[in-house]
Amino acid sequence: MAFRIRPSRSFPQEFRRVTRSQLNAAIETLQQREHGVHEAIHAARKRFKRVRALYWLIEPDAKEFRNQENARIRDMAKGLSAVRDATALVETLDYLQSMTDQPDELRSLAEVQSCLRDRRDRIASEEEHDLERKLEDAVATCNDAISALDELDISASRARTARRLERVWAKQLRKAQRSIAACHETRAEDTFHELRKSGQIYWMHLAILRDLWPTAMKAKESEARALVALLGHEHDLSVLLQVINEDPALVPDSDSLAHLYAAIIRSQQSLREQALDSASDVFAEDPAREASIIATLWSDASD
Repeated sequence: MAFRIRPSRSFPQEFRRVTRSQLNAAIETLQQREHGVHEAIHAARKRFKRVRALYWLIEPDAKEFRNQENARIRDMAKGLSAVRDATALVETLDYLQSMTDQPDELRSLAEVQSCLRDRRDRIASEEEHDLERKLEDAVATCNDAISALDELDISASRARTARRLERVWAKQLRKAQRSIAACHETRAEDTFHELRKSGQIYWMHLAILRDLWPTAMKAKESEARALVALLGHEHDLSVLLQVINEDPALVPDSDSLAHLYAAIIRSQQSLREQALDSASDVFAEDPAREASIIATLWSDASD
């Protein structure tokens, strides 16, 4: 179930093979649940992100298929996210606590974390009666997505595949660079979220095509993953801030609220600065030039 497309073989066949393997792995995880249902959901959602990244690789020649299947997986994954998202907020307090040594702040953050654990448990309890049905629906959706792959009709031509990859690569890099510029200009939450999505797609595409140039692709993938990790923490802090603003009663008292806000703002500013520095390196290459290199590597490797 390796997450890579081998350039020595037919691209359409490899695309179907890898996509099926990710969907089948998600089905197996959701059905077996070796480490509990919520860990299974978390693991399956990682597979779904990979599948959605795969769909981008065919977008120039199969836009309708890509839009249809991306929406299918996106909407299904969103329906499984409530408890996992609530758990992520609890874990975000672990991160905030690791970033301070102030006793009063640590005490307040521990109190907030306890409240967020209670919130997570309430959400889990409310979802419990409906969760089994959602999991069954998710498995059925994965099977439908696997069946839909038989309908995909794209050229197996090496030259056409190289041009397709070149277009996708350039488009994604340009999008990332626009996101970086927007982050510098506005510092708005949604711009950093878009940059994170670009970073996720980039490292996944590097992983998928790592056989083109293993050492270089692996190094770039590691850099992109590190960027995504920074932006993941930043995103979690933004979500935490939104949840607290919508329901301040989650925080036990005003002192705890003040300490929480201070910790969030301080950490978020630091993460954004680090992420922008990292992003400027990860996406430093001219999009057209890097995309042309990918196309050339594909053509050479598939001969």
